[in-house]
Amino acid sequence: MDQKVVLVDENDNEIGVEDKLAAHQNGGKLHRAISVFIFNDKGELMMQQRALTKYHGAGLWSSTTCSHPFPGEKPMDAAHRRLKEEMGFDCDLKELCSFIYKASMENGLTEHEYDHYFVGVYNGDPHINKEEANDWKWMSIREINDQIKKDSKQFTAFFLSFYGRVIDEARKAGIKLSE
Repeated sequence: MDQKVVLVDENDNEIGVEDKLAAHQNGGKLHRAISVFIFNDKGELMMQQRALTKYHGAGLWSSTTCSHPFPGEKPMDAAHRRLKEEMGFDCDLKELCSFIYKASMENGLTEHEYDHYFVGVYNGDPHINKEEANDWKWMSIREINDQIKKDSKQFTAFFLSFYGRVIDEARKAGIKLSE
């Protein structure tokens, strides 16, 4: 857990670096993050079940990939890097939007992130890294919405914080979504 994250202000200007765990403690310091939403041609979202060994959100479902850029790394480069590291593939990505969110996690940590959201299309099966992801599946937007209503505790707190807004932005951008 000696990874560094980039601390930012509300305009995504870099103001320093911090140890990853420290940035998530004591209410959370605002830092840069990336989240990747991969859809197939049917408009289904590739969901990732986080590895059972993760320090937060272990075994919970989230977007295809979420992580943090290294100091000096562009968000787009981090998105491609983490997609390959976690899910074992890469594809064309487009930055959809970015915004700040804050979410309390189950173990007293806080996600307070200026998150850059990327979308892409991929129709193959991933080759997941078991240290990062326990499982994966394609889900329609309706299935995700129904599961959130039925049992939101199966999803990460951070996914629940940004999912609706990202899906709204994807609709506005004309991205095909399975409803």
